[in-house]
Amino acid sequence: MKIATFNINGIKARHQALVDWLKEAEPDVALLQEIKSVDEAFPRELFEELGYQVETHGQKSFNGVAILSKLPLEDVTRGLPGDDSDEQARWIEATVVGVRAVRLCGLYLPNGNPVEFDDTGAPLEGGKYAYKLNWMARMKARAEELLATEEPVVMAGDYNIIPQDEDAAKPEAWRGDALALPQSRAAFREILNLGFTEAFRARVQGPGHYSFWDYQAGAWQKNNGIRIDHLLLSPQAADLMREVGIDKETRGRDKPSDHVPVWIELDA
Repeated sequence: MKIATFNINGIKARHQALVDWLKEAEPDVALLQEIKSVDEAFPRELFEELGYQVETHGQKSFNGVAILSKLPLEDVTRGLPGDDSDEQARWIEATVVGVRAVRLCGLYLPNGNPVEFDDTGAPLEGGKYAYKLNWMARMKARAEELLATEEPVVMAGDYNIIPQDEDAAKPEAWRGDALALPQSRAAFREILNLGFTEAFRARVQGPGHYSFWDYQAGAWQKNNGIRIDHLLLSPQAADLMREVGIDKETRGRDKPSDHVPVWIELDA
């Protein structure tokens, strides 16, 4: 089973690029972020024609996540538990049924910028950085629940977290950014330390591996990138992992997203 995560940065602008990549890469499941579309406007027919079942959790102009699957999907849920007042479309879950069932979580973790602190040094209540950390605490709670099932679980998406300095071409440029602040990295490690495996780093070590390049200042041409798109695997899913990769070449195509797909293959 090939599972990919891809922040497409707008389905309206990138639908053809997405179709081209799906035909080429042939993932069994694609978890999408930043579809920037309400559910009714998502061009599901384009993907159904390729044999994909389409499940979306959309929002007008912002955010939005989706699952495209060639395999049966069951028990689809939308929204990260823990805050009924949160209206941002950033989380979708489903069980994909291949040789065995795998629980999938597609996520678009908040960016968190601008970073604002109060006089005590705590994230400013009601600010974007406080929302990011609170969202990660909710994610940790959900991750604990999923681990308790003792089933294969894959939590994949745009985490908006640079886990360590080697995941940025110029780490010094990100020192004060919400993606690399110590609190952000610590919250990410807390989730990992529950027992998850970060798929890419389990197989590939060292600097120079990125999944995002800004559109400005020739970042792509200079390979000034960061790695913020991750797949976290429960122990049962990690035992099934065969391969992992980053489809870097999609960034050099016509009307590209600023992200590229990251994928794993499981014996499932």
